[in-house]
This record gives sequence, C-alpha cells and structure tokens, in this order.
Amino acid sequence: MLKSLMVARAQEELEQEMEEKEEQKEKYLDEKSPAVQISGMSLDELQTLCEELHAKIDVVDEERYDIEAKVSHNSREIKDLNIKVLDLRGKFKRPSLRRVRVSADAILRSLLGSKHKVSLDLRANLKSVKKEDTEKKTAEVSDWRKNVEAMSGMEGRMKMFNAGQTQ
Repeated sequence: MLKSLMVARAQEELEQEMEEKEEQKEKYLDEKSPAVQISGMSLDELQTLCEELHAKIDVVDEERYDIEAKVSHNSREIKDLNIKVLDLRGKFKRPSLRRVRVSADAILRSLLGSKHKVSLDLRANLKSVKKEDTEKKTAEVSDWRKNVEAMSGMEGRMKMFNAGQTQ
C-alpha cells in the first residue's frame, strides 16, 4: 500500500515538473522571438526585416556549431579518460590465447639465451629393453589359464606364499 502511494506521488511530481519545463520553454521563446507584426509594412521594410532575421539565424547557427564541436570534443575526452581508468584498474578484456607447440630446445633457448647450445635428447636417458626379456614375458602370459587353475583355492595361495619365501 505504501509503495503504491509513493509511486503515485512520484508520478504526480514528474507530471508537475514536465508542465513547469513546458511553461519555462514558452516564456523563453516569447522573450527571444516576439511575434512579428508585418501588416502595414512596405516592401523595403519587409526586405530589411528578412535580412535581420537571416543575420540572427546565421549567428544562432554559428553558436550551435560551436556548442556541438565542444560537446563532441568533451565526449571524446571523457571516452579517453574512461579507457585510461579501465586500464589503470586492470579490468580490460584479455585476448584469448592460442596454443603454440614449442620444442624443449626452443624453451631452453628462450630462457637461457645464447648459453644453451646442447640439444636435448630425451630418449637418451630411457632404459633399454632386450628382446629376450619380452619373449619370456609372452611365454608366461600365454599359459595364464593353467596358472589360475593351479593357484586357485587355499593350495594355490600356499604355493605362492612358499614361492615368495624361497626367493
């Protein structure tokens, strides 16, 4: 109820302000441009009146142009200052970064500069595996069913325990 009364009161005040602005506008226009009495004027007087009106129009156009130029200059200045403020705050939009594949040599060169002359061989430190080891593993893997059946139950677990102790 209170909220609706406040809204109604605000609307009434807005309407009053609008009416006051219209009245002020009419008063200003009456002061600046009074009604022209052209009845009973000769042709020469009408021509001089037109010339005076044209001169006044030119002055008003010049003032309007100057004011527009000032407004556009000020708006550009405000925009530049807003950009500077955003830059100082650090709240500018960061561009999305693309993934770039760089080799280890290039990374070391960029970090160490000219000091890095040796190329990295990443495979040099890997353990070498003999072919004989792989063949034994495949032979053991092939008979896994037999091993599972032999090791099933308590007897199989006992065999595994005993085999672990002997080694």
